[in-house]
Amino acid sequence: MRHIPTTFLRSALPALLLTLCLALPALAAQKEGLLLVAFGTSVPEAQPALTAIDKEFKAAFPHSPVIWAYTSSIIRAKLEKKGVHIGDVAAGLEELARQKVDVVRVQSLHVVAGEEFSEMERLLVSWLARHPDSFKAVYLGRPLLESRQDAEDVCRAVLGATEGRRKPGELLALMGHGQSHGRGDMVIEGMRATLSYADNLAVLATVEGSRGFDQVLAAIKTSRASVIWLQPFMVVAGDHARNDLAGDEPDSWASRIRALGLTPRPVLTGLGELPGVRAVFVRHARDSRDDLLKK
Repeated sequence: MRHIPTTFLRSALPALLLTLCLALPALAAQKEGLLLVAFGTSVPEAQPALTAIDKEFKAAFPHSPVIWAYTSSIIRAKLEKKGVHIGDVAAGLEELARQKVDVVRVQSLHVVAGEEFSEMERLLVSWLARHPDSFKAVYLGRPLLESRQDAEDVCRAVLGATEGRRKPGELLALMGHGQSHGRGDMVIEGMRATLSYADNLAVLATVEGSRGFDQVLAAIKTSRASVIWLQPFMVVAGDHARNDLAGDEPDSWASRIRALGLTPRPVLTGLGELPGVRAVFVRHARDSRDDLLKK
């Protein structure tokens, strides 16, 4: 091994330390920001789920601005009339650029990668194509259910929230949204299987898609349960939860169960109100390596 003279090291060390000192501020100056993207809700009673998610992300990323975006223009317009301004994806990115953010973490608050997630992704790519120099990196966090670990974590969170309340023999029926042409059905089916394996008195059905209310009826027939707990399998307990699930209309799940001479027990709690579910969203934001600016 070649010997390096001590005098050389003594003379070179100060220059090396100076270079490192100059480089460290540049590295430390890289600023991260978060854009949380949801479909949105105009139902005040559903807001606690989104408020809890907001607090969770601000605690997990204390030095990063957290900006919200709603993809539903109808909901944004309704809120605007009430004096509540929440922008779209483009407005959220513009605000982060205005705050001189270098790295953006966009976190989807969708349950599956269905139509709404795809639309959000298109909006992101379109905006970044028009503003390619706005950020150094833009990481896209995946929706709630992607992996087996996601399904198991969500299963524990959902079933754990019922402990001490459901009595033996009582059925838990969860209402997801689903997609009219079946997009996301396989993800929902995987989640259903995970729930059923953990609790054979838990059933997951959807408003749209292949797993309709008939799945709940079949579970009732098999279990012979007389009490059916009803809970939304959606991030917020919004319109679907309050009308299609627990509403007084004849075609709501609660009314149809009541018509069978059984007892419905609606619990209007959105998934976003469960700590274990929020932890999955935060994990997805932290772990994302899907840089939309990477060539």
